[in-house]
Amino acid sequence: MIFDLHVHTSISQCSRLLIEDILTHAVKKGLDGVCITDHQTMDIRQTGVREGVQEDGLLVIFGMEYETQDGDFLIFGPFEEIQTDFSARNLLNYVKEHDGVAIAAHPFRPGRSVKEYVIRQNLCGIIESVNGRNSDRDNSKVKKWISEFDLVQTGGSDAHTLEELGKIKTEVRGKIECRNSFIRALKKGNVKVIGL
Repeated sequence: MIFDLHVHTSISQCSRLLIEDILTHAVKKGLDGVCITDHQTMDIRQTGVREGVQEDGLLVIFGMEYETQDGDFLIFGPFEEIQTDFSARNLLNYVKEHDGVAIAAHPFRPGRSVKEYVIRQNLCGIIESVNGRNSDRDNSKVKKWISEFDLVQTGGSDAHTLEELGKIKTEVRGKIECRNSFIRALKKGNVKVIGL
């Protein structure tokens, strides 16, 4: 299945992308699934959208972009009520303890980069190697970590506008029907960045 793993709705103050537009245009943009990853919240339910397969076959997964002083992480799991003041280390331990998964988001973005200890100490083994809002230079810096560490690579548009939706895609292999099967596929590394 082809996903955009990193999409913000207008619930994130920095985004102008309406959930209705995501649902209307995702399939037209070649997506089988979208991950809604608003900043510090998974409360997309307030829009009335339900997680799971929509009428047109689009799979919607709820996640969150969790911001810490040592980097931002896309997290997926039972985190609707998660506290929002964890350090990176405590967040990543919490995610593992609760059978979730975390992706190090836009790891070399100036001012929002992921600290190397997170990768070196194996706190997070999945990295967003291509981010649609990063410069080519920032995305290329990830190659150093990829050559040094055994990392699962994903990509995401980091969409804040309709034009950005689906810009960077990730193929998630296997039978993906819900958040749990999506998490299992990520943990197994059954993903491949496409759409470059």
